Amino acid sequence: MKFFLCVIGMVMIIEGIPYFGFPENMKQMMQKILTLPDDVLRKFGLALMIAGLVLVYIGKMQ
Repeated sequence: MKFFLCVIGMVMIIEGIPYFGFPENMKQMMQKILTLPDDVLRKFGLALMIAGLVLVYIGKMQ
């Protein structure tokens, strides 16, 4: 459970960096994301999940 909480904390830190460092750019990016079709967002989300799964698998191998 400790490891899981550490991982979630690190994800939150990494996710927060762009909002803290570049708030104006993030607003513009969010506006662009709102105009994308749902299927594009789903494909992007799937690609991110697969990439994350590969990284976890590689991390577990070592």
